[in-house]
Amino acid sequence: MEAFGLLLHGFAVLLTWKTLLLMMVGLVLGIFVGVLPGLGGPNGVAILLPLTFTMDPTSAIVMLSCIYWGALFGGAITSILFNIPGEAWSVATTFDGYPMAQQGRAAEALTAAFTSSFIGSLVAVLLITFLAPMISSFALKFGPPEFFAVYLLTFCSFVGLGREAKHKTVISMSLGLLLAGVGMDTVSGQLRMTFGSAELLRGVNFLVAVIGLFGISEILLTMEERLALRGHAAGISLRVVLSVWKDLPKYWVTLLRSSVIGCWLGITPGGAIAASFMGYNLAKRFAKDPESFGKGRIEGVFAPETAAHASGTSALLPMLALGIPGSGTAAILLGGLMVWGLNPGPLLFVEHKDFVWGLIASMYLGNVVGLVLVLTTVPIFASILRVPFAAVAPMIVVSCAIGAYAIQNAMFDIWLMLGFGVVGYVFKKIGIPLAPFTLALVLGSRAEDAFRLSMIGSGGDMKVFWSNGLVGTITTLAIVLLFWPVIDRTFAGVARLAKA
Repeated sequence: MEAFGLLLHGFAVLLTWKTLLLMMVGLVLGIFVGVLPGLGGPNGVAILLPLTFTMDPTSAIVMLSCIYWGALFGGAITSILFNIPGEAWSVATTFDGYPMAQQGRAAEALTAAFTSSFIGSLVAVLLITFLAPMISSFALKFGPPEFFAVYLLTFCSFVGLGREAKHKTVISMSLGLLLAGVGMDTVSGQLRMTFGSAELLRGVNFLVAVIGLFGISEILLTMEERLALRGHAAGISLRVVLSVWKDLPKYWVTLLRSSVIGCWLGITPGGAIAASFMGYNLAKRFAKDPESFGKGRIEGVFAPETAAHASGTSALLPMLALGIPGSGTAAILLGGLMVWGLNPGPLLFVEHKDFVWGLIASMYLGNVVGLVLVLTTVPIFASILRVPFAAVAPMIVVSCAIGAYAIQNAMFDIWLMLGFGVVGYVFKKIGIPLAPFTLALVLGSRAEDAFRLSMIGSGGDMKVFWSNGLVGTITTLAIVLLFWPVIDRTFAGVARLAKA
């Protein structure tokens, strides 16, 4: 009851013209940040963080968190309209969102993406509201073995539950893991596969790779097809929105499952990228007609967007409750809190109740306002499809180049982006899936660090991954998912023999 009263007080504090204006400004900036490939929520929050140092903590955190919500919403726009993920976690959205746009259903796909983003974030905020004071004891149980088990579960689910040829998935994932090892070894400090290049000391940035793999390669394929426009103009209306909302109950299992996956991977933290891929793969695995995925199925938009946004929002929970950031954006917000004289952790809920519950209230209000804002501005972004591709392509390339350069302010990243564009083009031509490559590149270094720290702590004993019930359960589930095709065929064979 006390928490509920404090939450209502937080809403009362936020309902001022000044706070609502900061919220709107943050959301609009966030949407543009999300649309521009390569920037994304973390970079947008980092760039604008110094502007908030003169504000009071509540106003500052409201504006920064709304930039984050706006980026979460905006990341789906270029994914659906141009097959260019605005955010790394929007990659899975392109699998069905872009085919929907090609079929003239861009407005429907965008509405589905925004709505599922809202649902995933709302579930995560509800989780934060009720679990924040109690999460400390659970989150403190996660060490390197638990983190590695979560990453292993993500990789294994992609191999075991994916519908692509297993050998091609393994090849794609292996190449991604190889590139993830480029640069300085974070455990030993040694250089690996830099070949004397100073630019490779930082490793291969996954956003640069994603922009090239999906954006530049798509432009190359389209140029090969004589600059044909790959999308169709889409009108948005209240009828389209209501039609999508009317069908939501049909997908309640997918929405609930993806929300749970996202919240779990956000808290642990496995990350929004892993959550989006896992949500998509599980939706595909349990569908009655999995072959329809990748051809413009709306459930293929609901699943990854819900999981990604539930994960991105719930990542703030360990940051508030423990001072342990669950994502890049949470880490930046953590730095902001310290600048404002606040120390995240269990005592934050005791010493600064008004601030914490004001932040949680801003999550509810920001998501509602954000949903209305993006739905009303969909025609602006959908109208891009009316521009001839010959005029749009240079703008996309420039946008991709700006996004790649802005990540680390390095010209080398632009050349790297173009190189990955050629790789993506070749992969698409020979039928090697890009998603496992991207997933391994994104999570490979984190998984390696967690594994090596686990081995150092256990003296090389692999039993550490079954050292307690939590890590043992996750590791066992990962192995089951890896060999799921074999297990599934075995059970099917036994069932046929039983019937005979």
